[in-house]
Amino acid sequence: MSFTVIIPARMKSTRLPEKPLMPIEGVPMVVRVAEAAAKSKASRIVVATDHPAIAEACRSRGVEAVMTKEAHPTGTDRLAEAAAALGLSDDEIVVNVQ
Repeated sequence: MSFTVIIPARMKSTRLPEKPLMPIEGVPMVVRVAEAAAKSKASRIVVATDHPAIAEACRSRGVEAVMTKEAHPTGTDRLAEAAAALGLSDDEIVVNVQ
């Protein structure tokens, strides 16, 4: 079965600002999440983010990233924008990893 994993990541978390870039053993948390998601055998793993620093941290480590609007109220809203930007079809399976 083919599916795409999209990981929504925003910079301005109220509980822990800059959380996606927090290092875990020297690797940004969002990259660790993408690495764990890769174990699922997804056909594609993409981080959907509102901040260039997150996108750069991902891309510099070989993780695909797509920019989204900052104003999304939820990760699911960010995922929907990313799926549209990526041109995913309506019948494609998309897994939201938060």
